[in-house]
Amino acid sequence: MSDPCSLLTCGEATDRQVALEEYTGGLPRWCPGCGDHAILSGVQRMLESEQVVPERTVFVSGIGCSSRFPHYVKTYGFHGIHGRALPLATGIKLSRPELDVFAVMGDGDCCSIGAGHWIHALRYNVDMVALLLDNNIYGLTKNQSSPTTPQGHPSNTAPDGAWLPALNPLTVTLGVTNASFVAQTADWAPSHLYETLRAAHRHRGFSFVRILQRCPVFTPGIFMEAVRKPERIELLVHDDGVRDEAAEELYEHHVAHDPSDLNEARRLAETSEHIRLGVFHRDPSRPTYETTRRLPVFTAEERIAVLTRELDRHAV
Repeated sequence: MSDPCSLLTCGEATDRQVALEEYTGGLPRWCPGCGDHAILSGVQRMLESEQVVPERTVFVSGIGCSSRFPHYVKTYGFHGIHGRALPLATGIKLSRPELDVFAVMGDGDCCSIGAGHWIHALRYNVDMVALLLDNNIYGLTKNQSSPTTPQGHPSNTAPDGAWLPALNPLTVTLGVTNASFVAQTADWAPSHLYETLRAAHRHRGFSFVRILQRCPVFTPGIFMEAVRKPERIELLVHDDGVRDEAAEELYEHHVAHDPSDLNEARRLAETSEHIRLGVFHRDPSRPTYETTRRLPVFTAEERIAVLTRELDRHAV
């Protein structure tokens, strides 16, 4: 890994070929069988195939099992506080627009304490990728109901079952003004996960990807039927969405869905007997916040001078 000084000039071109192992950070400490392992592998495969340069890449997270992600990817990383991954990632991208920025959140992290930031990040449409790793529970703090916990599912905070209907992150996201890329995939569909991540990374704008993720400790049964019965899955297929031959062969139910049709995307996002995977909405014509604001571009020396002045102002 390069030192921070090299990041100051990371806009310079490089001809180096990055190998898969160069994206491998610390040894993951997730539980055996946790879906986060598959998601990490899919992200690393995508980074390698897209040749995303590690020293020009930043992973940002909040708090939760999924939020250990920056420790396990050998790029720059920022492990923030609960629910604040998106404003941190937005600040990084706006100040360093040449970087590849990823925000990784859990369902509690994004949809509860971070819900306000989630809504406005969609509206701002900053050019970055947001991954919602949704296991339907607070896992790190040991089994509390989250906004996406199914109604009736027991937890430490709701021993008799969650009282409220589960929040649907897809319908919420698709209801926000200026949403430009919305997709859903699953940890147990690795090829589809990989292709969805590639599509999200290539989209210019705010790419929101909900990844259905198994928790073997607290919600082992929630996605079990979908894993064991491929007929429960319905793929959204389109040339402007995700095409994955392996998934299309495994899952027999397909829907030809044009991601530019927002009304149809909203209809398909509603809860049904099938779990739908694919790109629900994609609109590359939406303006990004960076271009709308026309933010000034500073040299590395100017950035250091501004930081120095600010630090000197607070010096005792």
